[in-house]
Amino acid sequence: MQTSRSSVAESRLTGTRVVGLGIAAIVGILGLAAAVLFLTLPDANAFNARVERLFIENNDLTSQAEIKLLEILAQSGTAFSDTLASYRTIIFVLLVFAAAMLIAALVFLVMLVVLNRRMAHIERSGIQVSSLIISREEKTVYLNTMGFKLTDAAIETLSVLAEARLDDDILTGAQIEAVISGRVESDCEEAAGATRIKRLRDALGNQLVSELLVKNIARKGYVLSIDKDVIEMV
Repeated sequence: MQTSRSSVAESRLTGTRVVGLGIAAIVGILGLAAAVLFLTLPDANAFNARVERLFIENNDLTSQAEIKLLEILAQSGTAFSDTLASYRTIIFVLLVFAAAMLIAALVFLVMLVVLNRRMAHIERSGIQVSSLIISREEKTVYLNTMGFKLTDAAIETLSVLAEARLDDDILTGAQIEAVISGRVESDCEEAAGATRIKRLRDALGNQLVSELLVKNIARKGYVLSIDKDVIEMV
């Protein structure tokens, strides 16, 4: 149990570090890209400066048409300056949005990786059961804080598995069928016991719980993957 807790703590610490480094890298890269982009954009007043220079260098433009042309150029420069300023704002908003999306994607990715590691650890070690109470009268099994209402057949199958676990035995499908039906093992089929196990898992409902609680060991049989000291039958 202590090893499991330390493993989970190490996974969380590693995940936190990865997220921190990833966020710093994303912010740094996007900040660098923003700096390069803004520095390479033309000056918003560049066009106005050129128009002003035309006014200064061409004092001899005195006709009404020439003055009108210069006014149009000046207005175009102002419009260009406003447009470029709006482009800067749009680019900044897009960069902020991109940073938020990348950070969110990184966080979700790390969460998935950590969750997959924890699921793999659970699959390797089995579920941690602190109490397994089988009540034949109530036709209910209490697994930790969860209660499962079972059929008579499912209760019998679970009881057989629990008794075998108390004796450190692993039962084949034929042996399970023989104990429940009262027949000789040689007269029972493996498929019949396997069907009882499937119905028990279906009755438990939660696939993760049922698959990890009732384990199938290849070429050996079925066993409850819990400590026998937590089993209680009433």
